[in-house]
Amino acid sequence: MRPSSAPVPSPSAGPEPDVTERSRLQRIARSPLGWVGCGLVGLSLIAALTATGPGPVPALGALAAVALYAWVMRRLALRATPEIARAGAWREALLGGGLGLAFILVVLGLITLFGGYSFTWAGHGFAGVLWAAVMMQLNAAVIEELTFRGLALQALEQRWGSAVAITVTAVFFGLAHLGGTGAGLWSAVALAVQAGVLLGAAFLWRRSIWFVVGVHFTWNLVQQLAGIPLSGHTPDGLYTVDTHGSSLLTGGIFGLEASVVPVLLSVLIIVPMLMRARRQGTMWPRRTRRAER
Repeated sequence: MRPSSAPVPSPSAGPEPDVTERSRLQRIARSPLGWVGCGLVGLSLIAALTATGPGPVPALGALAAVALYAWVMRRLALRATPEIARAGAWREALLGGGLGLAFILVVLGLITLFGGYSFTWAGHGFAGVLWAAVMMQLNAAVIEELTFRGLALQALEQRWGSAVAITVTAVFFGLAHLGGTGAGLWSAVALAVQAGVLLGAAFLWRRSIWFVVGVHFTWNLVQQLAGIPLSGHTPDGLYTVDTHGSSLLTGGIFGLEASVVPVLLSVLIIVPMLMRARRQGTMWPRRTRRAER
């Protein structure tokens, strides 16, 4: 038999180009910037396709967002996902929902008491409006919390600690809502504090996406049902609202989130949350070079 004339690869030869390229792409995808970027693109696409869909489509979009988040964190970030654990999920969601409901009712009560709001029954079908509001706000709460508290906050926290992470994500949360009618510098600052910092502090305290989803969901749902603009947008609600007096009290056409009332009240909630997080060790300090070695 004639010896084969096929070339024998040298032992010193490097890996094949496609293997090298594949491992380079894996390193990029598994870096914090890589897995956060992949997650953000995926969650944004799901939101665009499902947020205003008919029937249960927004809820299915929320489920798809959770599945995508789990895949990104486990396969790209290479970490466990206790923040979306099924065990205790309903308890955390209900606790967060109770906090969000109490917060929004106190805010609404104070603004109404000071003459800022009056409400009129809108006359829309009760069941249809309620169903649409629940679907819309569930989708928004889940996807926004996975984006800001799940991906962004935890990625920043790994490198720069909890304080920097909560500050940066709060700023971007405020900036992300500048597209609404009546938005401006004050509305961005107000949202950064009452939502960005508050929800970040809630996450550091409970370390549960379900808890912050509960807070976010009930806050938005009650506003929509009351007919109050949500970050400058006014979806159908059960009531229509008339505003009276200073926009600093009522939030003006941007809605309640530009009122000074929830900003001041949120500080009363944020401080004890951060104190609890620090005491129980769920607020991480900034990593030092010595600790990284």
